[in-house]
Amino acid sequence: MIALSRSRTASGVLILLAFYIVLLVVFSFLSPFFMTLRNMLAISSNVAFIGLMAAAGTPLIIAGGLDLSVAAVAGLTGVLIAVLYGFGIPVWFAVLIAVLIASGIGLTNGVLATGLKLNPLIVTLATMSIVSGFALILTGGLTKPLGIAGFNWVGAGRLFGIPVPAILMLATYIVLAVLLRATRFGRYIYAVGGSEETSRLVGLPVKPVQVTLYIISAVSGAVAGTMLAAMLGAAAPNAASPHLLTVIAAIILGGTSLQGGRGSVWGTLVAVLILGTLNNGLTLLDVSSFWQEVTRGVVLILAVGVDQVRQRIQDR
Repeated sequence: MIALSRSRTASGVLILLAFYIVLLVVFSFLSPFFMTLRNMLAISSNVAFIGLMAAAGTPLIIAGGLDLSVAAVAGLTGVLIAVLYGFGIPVWFAVLIAVLIASGIGLTNGVLATGLKLNPLIVTLATMSIVSGFALILTGGLTKPLGIAGFNWVGAGRLFGIPVPAILMLATYIVLAVLLRATRFGRYIYAVGGSEETSRLVGLPVKPVQVTLYIISAVSGAVAGTMLAAMLGAAAPNAASPHLLTVIAAIILGGTSLQGGRGSVWGTLVAVLILGTLNNGLTLLDVSSFWQEVTRGVVLILAVGVDQVRQRIQDR
């Protein structure tokens, strides 16, 4: 059964990859500025913070959870770094404090959703509102500057000509891919998502697995928020919030089932690149940002629809 599920997942990733190649070809014909090294590197850099959140959200959804607060955590992280740095705290120590606070938010989500058995959608939606509210309170709704050379390198620097955000994103996917495929914890994730009750009956640590994944998701939001603040050279309380739908759409489009038990971080990565490339291509074609918002909503609906079709086929 596991081998069959992995085979289906691999097939889905290959289909997505083929679609991505077609998308690249189409945009390369529509715009002479699209298929250039500079633009390709720009796409990889611009989607990195979204890719980080989607990467950590994938195993959480595979295990039957959901985190809608991750983008709000990203926004709060940038704000905390700016505020703490303004008080004279060294920037990297401020980053560490922000990550620890994010871990606490993830732990809270995990305890409420798994320990108290509250609906994870409602729990993380409430957390999103609370976290966003605190970010606005700390800044008064204003953007805080963060022009620090060493810090900004994380968001705008390059290593061997490759954007640092893209390198960090790829490293995250490699680590999570190994975690899911080659560790006992990864097998627990798939088992818990496939059947939480059965996993509990056979003695698997269901609650610790799910709580850990909520913490990982929140920490990914903190890392993404750090990267975004470094990239922009400023911290805005709502900088990452508009990208939440893109994060969820990428996970589902990448083949991760909302029912749990099935998914792949590589599928998520290809989906992130598809959505980022689509946004970049439409921008180069001078398509209004309003229509780009419509496109993101349509893609999310299509992704959910495809997930339902996949589920029905699998049930047969």
